[in-house]
Amino acid sequence: MELYELTIHEIQDKFLAGETTSAEVTASVFKRIDAVEKDVRAYITLMRETALAEAEEADGKIRRGETGPLTGIPIALKDIYCTKGVRTTCGSRILSDFIPPYDATVVEKLRAAGAVFTGKTNMDEFAMGSSTETSCFGATRNPWDLSRIPGGSSGGSAAAVAAGECIASLGSDTGGSIRQPAALCGVVGLKPTYGRVSRYGLIAFASSLDQIGPFTKDVEDAAILMNVIAGYDPRESTSVPEEVPDYRRFLAGGIEGWTVGIPKEYFIAGIDPEVEAAVREAIKVVEAAGARCVEISLPHTQYCLAVYYIVAPAEASSNLARYDGVKYGFRAEENRDLLEMYKKTRSAGFGAEVKRRIMIGTYALSSGYYDAYYKKASQVRSLIKRDFDLAFADCDCILTPTTPTPAFRVGEKTDDPMQMYLSDIFTISTNLAGIPGISVPCGFTASGLPIGVQFLAGHFQEGRLIQIASAYEKRAKIERRRPTL
Repeated sequence: MELYELTIHEIQDKFLAGETTSAEVTASVFKRIDAVEKDVRAYITLMRETALAEAEEADGKIRRGETGPLTGIPIALKDIYCTKGVRTTCGSRILSDFIPPYDATVVEKLRAAGAVFTGKTNMDEFAMGSSTETSCFGATRNPWDLSRIPGGSSGGSAAAVAAGECIASLGSDTGGSIRQPAALCGVVGLKPTYGRVSRYGLIAFASSLDQIGPFTKDVEDAAILMNVIAGYDPRESTSVPEEVPDYRRFLAGGIEGWTVGIPKEYFIAGIDPEVEAAVREAIKVVEAAGARCVEISLPHTQYCLAVYYIVAPAEASSNLARYDGVKYGFRAEENRDLLEMYKKTRSAGFGAEVKRRIMIGTYALSSGYYDAYYKKASQVRSLIKRDFDLAFADCDCILTPTTPTPAFRVGEKTDDPMQMYLSDIFTISTNLAGIPGISVPCGFTASGLPIGVQFLAGHFQEGRLIQIASAYEKRAKIERRRPTL
């Protein structure tokens, strides 16, 4: 097995045993990038020189016994976090040359923990998409089948982990943008509770929905990364001062006697038969581990898509108003006046999907329509949250499919926004309710495409998610395949 194929904890064991070095692991990752990146296109910006220097520095710390939780581990960052001195584009022309003067909190935390940064990964423009096809830098491909999408909007981060172009990565999740690509790329993806991980330095899409989380090769690595990035940040107004446990201690726990809810609304007409069969098999595994699976109802699920596509575009309309060509980012040239500069800058700087959502959001917030759209959507959002509150009064966790289908073909849904939006139908409710969720590989289709199962828990119950996901992972023994590329 090559070094780039290993997990965080496997590499750490080799560091302790003196069997390898960070420089060797990092070199292995970049050798893999050189071999496959031209096909996968997971990255927007590579940080090779600084990564190799960071690896050498990490090896010195390892020799001196001055290690942190991630010392010497190559990590990729979604290109939505501010990184001091390294361009941050959000996959958009309007920020194609933006170089932030500071690091996001999660970047600071990873750096303090000793991580080696391999680069900034590709994403749907401003995180608006489900396939990583709306990036102005071109589409990322699924490592399992290069004719297919990796999911989105964090498709570059998921594809990089699956393809061995990093050991782990971070993404962001506004409506499923960690869990959906994790499922489609055959890796683990965890969306924390809203407020658990600081959003300071995250370029906003929809501020009441955005959350940062990890992509990893197994559940133990997700726990390791959560130990680093979780916690209160006084610089971030929605950060919650909730105590953060050691998530690794949940890895050994069983689920005997647990009650796991299976929402009937998530097994719908149109779900791919192979996806449904794999998730039904996951239910059997959870039951064999000692849990009791019961059917539950989340009655307002049918409204989630409509609510999301009012709330998210409305917040995006507000957040993206700052990109006008005045203070930073792209500016159109040869303008007669300020108004023309605004129009030409935003028309040329934003892609079609971003402009579509800005227009939807501006309309929903406009005078005479606010009560009918945004206010009503916010009220129904409260009902969706209440559905989960009632469910968790009787259940320890909820189990659902992560996606309705395996990865679809590149270009298949770009001309049909509604079909694209339906890709997130099983993940959107989690963001609306602010609860945590994790997607774990649960099998493959007959053609070899990955399938994911999703576990959901109550607010700040990431430990419970890690416990059931780890118990499932150990018992299910899903074949540890890697894309051949």
